[in-house]
Amino acid sequence: MDCWIPGCAPHERHDATARRMRQAGLVLGGVIVGIALLCAILAPWIVPHDPFLQNLDNRLAVPFWMEGSNPAHLLGTDQLGRDYLSRLVHGARISMLIGVLTVVASGLIGTTLGVLGGFFGGRVDDAVLFAITCRLAIPVVLVALAVVGLLGSSLTLVILVLGLLLWDRFAVVARSTTMQLRNLDYVAAAWSAGVSTPGILLKEILPNIASHLAVVATLEMALAILLEAALSFLGLGVPPPLPSWGLMIAEGKDYMFFSPWVIFIPGVTLFIVVLGINLLGDGLRDLLGAGDTR
Repeated sequence: MDCWIPGCAPHERHDATARRMRQAGLVLGGVIVGIALLCAILAPWIVPHDPFLQNLDNRLAVPFWMEGSNPAHLLGTDQLGRDYLSRLVHGARISMLIGVLTVVASGLIGTTLGVLGGFFGGRVDDAVLFAITCRLAIPVVLVALAVVGLLGSSLTLVILVLGLLLWDRFAVVARSTTMQLRNLDYVAAAWSAGVSTPGILLKEILPNIASHLAVVATLEMALAILLEAALSFLGLGVPPPLPSWGLMIAEGKDYMFFSPWVIFIPGVTLFIVVLGINLLGDGLRDLLGAGDTR
């Protein structure tokens, strides 16, 4: 029924409008994330300049929309004369790499714990709940700052720390959905057919909770990118001269009053990418019927 015809109930019109908005958000989020991934993958071949090449004679060149811009540097240059567009594109590679690898690491930890606790119950579930409670009591940002501050900043360490700190949502969602599935008929049929416990977990449980975990993965990816940017801004994330968006904002803060675009460009890019990932996650939640995993 077309809800826009005369006589249609108001709540039906509202539902149709909300559905169209969610679909539009899914498409927009997919486009944004797709562009970011393409930039990350193709960065060495699409950037106009070496992102590490310094030219002190061409410091803080303005971007193309300002008077006196240089066509060779569409987004201008930073305080060391490095091409801003090239560093921005390579920054997408850093951010997406951290986001994806953090999700892989945290997803493996959280999903394993959640599935085991939800499937076996009893003391196993008590141990998993205790681990989740301990993790939730740990302030992520403070622990990340302390670890990176003690061991030194590096890309590998940032990914490792975030992966070990962001698994709790995976565990909660995997545990709750597994508890709902373990008593269903197809699991009982698998038991009756003599399928082993690992076989049931891998072939019956995991495929049926994958949609829920996919939504959680998008949310955690956005959070990991924001945390990396925050750590880099504080000087404890990706070490220079790697072109992290958070590091670009930190390096440009001393020039924000005279050249505000050095903060505006990476800041807006970070906002758009994180927004796109969240829109994609919300759209996937509705598309896959995963329910609310927040």
